[in-house]
Amino acid sequence: MPLTTIDPRAALVVVDLQKGIVSALTDAPVTAAVKQATRLATEFRRHGLPVILVNVTGRAPGRTDTFQSPNTTSPPAGWADLIDELDVQPTVHLITKRRRSAFHDTGLDTLLRDLGVTQVVLTGIATGSGVESTARSASDHGYHVVLATDAMGDPDPDSHRHSVERVFPKLGETASTAEVVDMVEATR
Repeated sequence: MPLTTIDPRAALVVVDLQKGIVSALTDAPVTAAVKQATRLATEFRRHGLPVILVNVTGRAPGRTDTFQSPNTTSPPAGWADLIDELDVQPTVHLITKRRRSAFHDTGLDTLLRDLGVTQVVLTGIATGSGVESTARSASDHGYHVVLATDAMGDPDPDSHRHSVERVFPKLGETASTAEVVDMVEATR
């Protein structure tokens, strides 16, 4: 479904644009997604709308450990630091997650409700993992979900395409960064 509105209290949620992940994904679609996500963060801040930056520092314990490489210890220093392009400001909200979804055991829902947020615009990496899981949770929590599809990327192009074409239309509205920025401009 295409973008129809920007709620008066929308928030941008940027998923996993951190140094350890972005530096490992240097292909053109990911580079373009970073640029668009950065643009959205700048525009939301400029219009006084909440910006939530999410990073990931680990995995859930248990069976998921079987999917980790046996040579993996802990990530290198700075791996979970947000990328410089996001220009982290004191007004942004930081959420650290240990699961795919930015909602699971993080306090994100409480933060959004405390801020009066009714709509979330999602961006980030990876489309078929962290972004999709967060979109599913946002929908389950009753938020008006917008997915800025050119501001997200995935190391697997098929996974990105599947999420954008098949999953996201069931969870919310999809739009380009330009469409979101234009609508934010028009409503402010």
